[in-house]
Amino acid sequence: MMGHLILDNGRSYAGNSFGHEGDIEGELVFNTGMMGYPESLTDPSYSGQILVITYPLVGNYGVAMPDKNNLDWPFESDRIHIKGLVISEYSEKNSHHSSIKSLSDWLVEHKVPALSGIDTRHLTKMIRDKGNPSARISMKDKTAPKKLVPENEIAKVSSNERLEFGSGDKTVVVIDMGCKNNIIRSLLERKIKVIRVPWNDNLEGLNYDGVLISNGPGNPKFAEPTIKTIQGLFKKNVPIFGICMGNQVMGLAAGAKTYKLLYGHRGQNQPCLERGTNRVYLTSQNHSYAIDESSLPSDWESWFINANDDSNEGIKHKTKPFFSVQFHPESFPGPTDTGFLFDRFKEML
Repeated sequence: MMGHLILDNGRSYAGNSFGHEGDIEGELVFNTGMMGYPESLTDPSYSGQILVITYPLVGNYGVAMPDKNNLDWPFESDRIHIKGLVISEYSEKNSHHSSIKSLSDWLVEHKVPALSGIDTRHLTKMIRDKGNPSARISMKDKTAPKKLVPENEIAKVSSNERLEFGSGDKTVVVIDMGCKNNIIRSLLERKIKVIRVPWNDNLEGLNYDGVLISNGPGNPKFAEPTIKTIQGLFKKNVPIFGICMGNQVMGLAAGAKTYKLLYGHRGQNQPCLERGTNRVYLTSQNHSYAIDESSLPSDWESWFINANDDSNEGIKHKTKPFFSVQFHPESFPGPTDTGFLFDRFKEML
């Protein structure tokens, strides 16, 4: 069946439907990764967005069975979070020893529309020049969507109850802003007990040695309850580690400002330079917002910057046990260059 991708400027792209045959609207973003579509599609940071994958052939290794004994491995949550998918070419046949279904069947199962046969190179260049538009995937309606009003996507993807995982001599509270499962796996691998709490939890009644603020979707300014909680933890000198949105929330709690990037960073090949060194790490990223370094208070310092556009990729306090990074040290998908940051966090507990 034919479908259409329609942008808020009225431009329309015809393609072949290989997902759910329904209509959706969302913010159009692109990912430059060459692999890892099961992990990306289940990343809660994509909530509210239509994903364009720039790699030309998608679906060739199908979809694996989630391991319920290992936090749905290889997925990053229990469901697909993208609103829709746009690709250049869909692989009708998939071949992998762990595959149990096709990407098409998986998308239909989760009611996610998808189009192939779209000029993703053109779309990506347009987004890089103009920014992320509002868009619609439709099987019938070709009218241009209105510019979407931002919503609190964090509240949609965060867990709504406290959950415990694993055991160990140290306990870390993970504030779930839309937490990827591999963050929890990374802590469990280091023999740390994890208590995952909702994004707006005040942490009362909990015993813990440190706090991790997870990744999440949308604008960090919607996370006002989290920001207030972190400001309270600053006064107690509790070790804090922020990842992705956790970096932005840490910055806002410290008194810095955030802003929206023109088209964000999404992919598994983003180079980040560690300040004060010549060391560059390849990182996995998925975000639209960044910290304005010029607004950092004097007792904080920039830690990492993006080697492509010099935007902030991490901050740390000069004397206290607080640090955060804009990229994903837990990877999955992507390089594991910065996994050592979990070890550094454990040493602080």
